[in-house]
Formats: sequence, C-alpha cells, structure tokens
Amino acid sequence: MTPSDSNIYRRLFGFVRPYWRIFALGVLAMVAYAATETALPALLKELLDGSFVNKDPWAIHAMPFLIVLLFLVRGLADFSQTVALHSVANKMLVDLRTRAFDKLLSLPTSYFDAHAGAATLSKLAYDAAQVTPLITTALITIVRDSLTVLGLLGYMLYLNWRLSLVFFTVLPLIAWVIRAVSRRLRGLSRGQQRTQGEMTRVMDEAIGAHREIKVFGGAAYESERYARVAHELRHYTMKVVSTAAANGPIVQGIAVLALAAIIYYAALQSQNNQITVGGFVSFFGAMALLLAPLKRLSNVNEVLQRGLAGAASIFEILDTPGEPDAGTRSLARAQGRLQFEGVRLRYPQAEREALAGVDLEIHPGETVALVGASGSGKTTLMALIPRFYVPDAGSIRLDGIDLRELRLADLRANLALVTQHTVLFDDTVAANIAYGAQRHLSEGEIVAAAEAAHAMEFIRALPQGLQTPVGENGARLSGGQRQRLAIARALLKDAPVLLLDEATSALDTESERAVQAAIENLKRGRTTVIIAHRLSTIVNADRIVVLDQGRIHEVGSHAELLARGGIYSRLHRLQFADDGLPAAGEAAGS
Repeated sequence: MTPSDSNIYRRLFGFVRPYWRIFALGVLAMVAYAATETALPALLKELLDGSFVNKDPWAIHAMPFLIVLLFLVRGLADFSQTVALHSVANKMLVDLRTRAFDKLLSLPTSYFDAHAGAATLSKLAYDAAQVTPLITTALITIVRDSLTVLGLLGYMLYLNWRLSLVFFTVLPLIAWVIRAVSRRLRGLSRGQQRTQGEMTRVMDEAIGAHREIKVFGGAAYESERYARVAHELRHYTMKVVSTAAANGPIVQGIAVLALAAIIYYAALQSQNNQITVGGFVSFFGAMALLLAPLKRLSNVNEVLQRGLAGAASIFEILDTPGEPDAGTRSLARAQGRLQFEGVRLRYPQAEREALAGVDLEIHPGETVALVGASGSGKTTLMALIPRFYVPDAGSIRLDGIDLRELRLADLRANLALVTQHTVLFDDTVAANIAYGAQRHLSEGEIVAAAEAAHAMEFIRALPQGLQTPVGENGARLSGGQRQRLAIARALLKDAPVLLLDEATSALDTESERAVQAAIENLKRGRTTVIIAHRLSTIVNADRIVVLDQGRIHEVGSHAELLARGGIYSRLHRLQFADDGLPAAGEAAGS
C-alpha cells in the first residue's frame, strides 16, 4: 500500500472511531476465526496419529467433540465479524455522505460553476458506495486471511521447517504479482469512476432537456452520446474484471508449483520415516487451507483499489475550501443602504473584467434597476451582494459595513432573492412558501403571504389547496404560478433588501401583470435591486443604472434616460420596435 493509500485508510478510520466498540468486536471475531483455521489441521494430526496410529482412547473420544466445538466457534465468529463490520461500514457510509453533503452546501458558487452537477451527484451516490467494502470485504480479507496465513505458516514451520522453506521461496514472487496488479487496478478504478460520473451527467442532461430533444430531433444524437460513454464504462469494467480474474490464477499457479515440490519432498521424507502419516496429512491440509486465503488476498486488490479511489473522490469534496466567512460583525436588521466603491471582478479564464470599476450608492427603500446588453455585468453585480462571488478589488458596503466584515449568515438574513429560474422543492405549496421563514408558521401566516403575492387565487383552485404537491421544481404549476410562490416565499422572509433577477421574464401578459402586482407588494418599504430585460417593467424604478462592458454608463429615471438619447434610449427603441409598440417618445409620454 502506497503512502497516499495509507493516508486515505487512516482518514477513513477517523469515521470508524465513533463506533470502535462494535468494530473491536468484529476484529476479535476475525482473530477467533483465523485461530480456528489454524487449529483445524492441528486437530487433524491428532485425530490421525492419536486415533488410528496410536489407538489413544482420549483422542478417540475427544476428537469428534473438539471438531464440533471448533466449527461452532468458527460459525459464531464468522457471524459476529460479518454483522459487526457491516454495521460499522454502513454507519460510516452515512456519516461520510452526510459530511460530504454538508460540505456541498457550504461550497462557493465558483465550485458549482466549474463542476457538473451530475458528476458531483455521482460522487455521493456511486463513489461513496465503493468505500463500504473497504471496511467489510477488504478488511475481513486483509486482517482475517492475513492472520490465517500467518497462523498456518507458523504451524507448518513448527511441523516441518524443511518443507515450509520450499513454500516460502515463492512468497516474494506472489508479493510482486500482487503489487503490479494493485497499481493497474488503481488506475482502472479511477477511470471507471470518472466514466460513471460522465454517464450520470449525460443521463441528467437528457432527462432535464427532454422537451428540447423531442422538438429538435436530438434523440439519435443523445442515444449515440450515451452509448459511447456506456461502452467506455464497459471497457474499463472489463479491464478491471480481467485484471482481477488473472490475478487469482497466477498466484494460485505459483502456489501449486510450490505445492508439487513439497509433495515430492514429503514423499522422500516419508521413505526415511522423517514424517508421520498424520504429520504429512496435517502439513498438506495446512498448505491446502493456505490456497483459499491467498487467493482472496490476491483478489482483494480489486475491491481495495476501487474503494480507495472512491474514498479519494469523496475526500476531494471534503478538502475543497468552503465559502470564505472571515466576517466577525453582526447585523440584526439592515436599513438597506448599499454602496459599491471601485468594484472589479474578472472570472477565471475570462478575457476581460466582468466589472471594471463600479461606483454606485443605493439608498434605503430605493428601487434601482440594472439594465444592459448580455454580458454587461448586471448579473455579476447582483451576485456580489449575497457574496456568491467576492470582488477582486474595491468594496461593497451594507449600512456602511464592508460585506467581508459581516458574518455570511447575518448578511444573507437581510436579503431575499427572486430569480427568473424559480426553484421550488418537491413538496407542498405551503412548504415551499414557508421555506422563506425557516421556522414553524401558522396557516394564516402562509395564506397572508400568498394573498400578498396574488397566489391564493390559483392555490384555492388546486386539488388540495395549500397541501397540493408541486412536483419536481414545480412541474405541476405554470411559470407565473411558480413565480408568485417564489414571491410569497420572499415576502415571508421579510428581508430589508430585495434582489429581483428578471423575475417577470418569459411570462405571458396576464401572468406578468399578476406577478408585477405581487412584486409591487414585495418592494414596499424595501431596498430593491432589479435586473430586467423587459424595460416596460422598470419604468417606475427610482433610478435605472445602465451597464456596458462592466462599467456604469448612464444613471437616471426612465424619462431622463430616454431624453438623454444614449444606450438606454437605444435599447428602449429597439425593444419596443421589436414588440410592435409605440415609439420611444410616445412610450415615454404615456
């Protein structure tokens, strides 16, 4: 085992430590089982020499009883080791998965930008499951069978050291074979797990994009893509199987060559009366009993390397730095003043800065809309407020306190977020609304929030009202209905700063009108930052901030910006011309 393998095993045993009593019971049972394996050929010698050769009355009467007792102890030890170690392994797996899941919840947004969600899910579902055999199959084989081999070899030395030396000559060759196979299996196991994650990703994309696949006729392409990764997984799997399968026969072949030499040498010894019949049968039996644990020890590499690769994959998640939260200052309820001073940010591998020196102050209770073409920096600027990203330079202040000085929990407790891609949980309508408060709520509080969000009108029409399941990500609801539930959720949080990221995009006119009315209720008394492509939804904003290439180019009210004839006026004219609506000046007048 390499130093890195030893470190992984050591870390895994850190998860075993809380259950050390059950684990110790399993280890003791393994020791007892190994002892019965060594005792079997010893009893066989006494049975043959004592009962059949020397006609010893004690041996004749005692040996059958001792053999029965031996197998009773053996059976109890086998049961105890299996149950105890599987209990520990499954508890450890739950702890490992829980720790990894908790770590995922604390990872920064940049981690999820860089890692496919399906591949991460595969780590928790598939890779973590490969760890269990390290504590069950692999540990039982390594500890119990190693003790068995040592016990049998010791007994063989005690019985006939000359014959034992013949067998010992092949042990270095067996060790070399096992080491070579270990290295190959480790690399193959990593490839197998990587391909498993890729296959999960392809399946996840196909399920999520099933409508687009149907409309654009992409079934054949997706089928080919899945078949390609499935064949690659089969390729790795068969390499693992063939390598592991070849390992056992090679080791056994080497051992059988030594066995043949031992039989020949023992026959010569018997001619000179240097070994008894019982001694020869006992020695031969001990040597035969060696073959099974040696085979298991040689084959355990497949399980061991797959488990170590799985553990390494999980530890990659656990070792990923979480969101930086060095803030020490707390903030009960903010007034809502936001200040951006010289804010700059460049994404990894990006050609230019997403934000290139933004200065902006938003007053408490003010509604500010962020407008600009795609890639202008609107979403990035908003994402900095809840500290999904940290600026490379400059500072952002809430009520005069630098966001980096605030505890993350205190900062985010003062924020509510509604996005165009509404996220609902596969639960009831009531549970999704109450998610914003994260406390026990009465039905009256939930209904009040739903009324304010103009959601009760459709909730009452649902089969079970507030207790109606919404389906996966709200699949049983329309886009406008999902948005109103998200607004009700934000209302219940009652945060002083509200972030709206294109909350009315992609809605029909009727739904937009209902959602817009709900947003007006939500904005009341709160500092509101809005990202909007549909300019008709922000004409009443206190100020509109126009971004371009990561810089602020214009700031003013709707009427002021139209009169200025700059970027906003051009965007407005283009949008209203595309919609077949009145020209910019007419729209401004209305």
